[in-house]
Amino acid sequence: MTNFKKAVRKIHLWLGLASGLVVFIVAITGCLYVFQKEINESYYDEVFFIEKQNKATLPLSALLNNAQTALGGNKPVNFITCHGQGDRAWEFGAYKEGDKNALTYFGALAYYQVACVDPYTGKVTGVIDYKYNFFNIVKYLHWSLLLNTCYGQPIVGYATLLFVIMLITGMILWWPKKWNQTNRNNSLRIKWNATFKRLVYDLHKVPGFYAMSIALIISLTGMVWALDWFQKTVYVVATQSVTPPTYVATKSNGTAIKSISPLDIAFDHACSLFKEKDRIGVSLPGSKDGYYSIVGYRGKETYYNYDELRYDQYSGELLYRRNYGARNRGEQLTGMNYDIHVGAILGLPGKIMAFIGSLVAASLPVTGTLIWIGRKRKKKYLAVA
Repeated sequence: MTNFKKAVRKIHLWLGLASGLVVFIVAITGCLYVFQKEINESYYDEVFFIEKQNKATLPLSALLNNAQTALGGNKPVNFITCHGQGDRAWEFGAYKEGDKNALTYFGALAYYQVACVDPYTGKVTGVIDYKYNFFNIVKYLHWSLLLNTCYGQPIVGYATLLFVIMLITGMILWWPKKWNQTNRNNSLRIKWNATFKRLVYDLHKVPGFYAMSIALIISLTGMVWALDWFQKTVYVVATQSVTPPTYVATKSNGTAIKSISPLDIAFDHACSLFKEKDRIGVSLPGSKDGYYSIVGYRGKETYYNYDELRYDQYSGELLYRRNYGARNRGEQLTGMNYDIHVGAILGLPGKIMAFIGSLVAASLPVTGTLIWIGRKRKKKYLAVA
């Protein structure tokens, strides 16, 4: 082995030992989370799904009142998801952050509950407490190791950066000196009838090679959230400019003539503009000069392709509109980040690839540690001999 490969092997080993546990936790939770939507919808089938009816939905304000009653007055609804399919209940969520200095996720989140309402009858089909939902806990294990974001995300982000370097060094170590038939078989196939040590070695290098590109994409998209400097780098590379996107400030006019139901006026107008949208998200104002932010998503599960409208909270008047096409390449790329990360941008095949890639990524620290232990025992045995 050349001195270069010896150095690469040492880098690969020590970075693996430094980040292995975090990488395993992040990868296995990511693997579990890929199909959370399908599993949650199956488990809460009677809450999420309703009987489809051929009639108009009730006013959004009336549905909001029913949801607010179910959640209680001390947990005000601040976001709504309205589905275009007629067989889905609409979701009214109440979310509030907790102690900013709390150590763990449970202290940093005050509450997160969602009331689902039949838009045709106004009946509340159920209330889900997402703070203690299994998949939300899995999500925050993945996001920040169940620590407060300010503490956990840097750990996850830099462990993921080390994992990216390990993927690159692993490819260098995997690359055969000569591409003859024997080397191809050794590098691309698992020898299932080999000794345990050889099997572990094959399970480390062969799946790692096949899943490398997927694991690399998942890792890089994860770093976009976890590391602010990396997100800025991605934006600059995509736009080829250091100029940040322009943000248009919008305020409601508190002196305007108050309408009887500004929310219904705003929502009905948005629906007339969002005829082809699959989902509509509504964010309610959190202050006196805040506004209704209504977003129309193209796609039943993806989030990147959307248009945004802002309405005055007192009159329901349209204040601002920005369509997806108006965003620059950096905004569009970072907006796709979640959908790429979970594979949803390619539909079911993409989610399957994300699942397999995460599963292989979770296995690499395990098999790598077993290889390291085996080599240490071999050196100890040779020294004694």
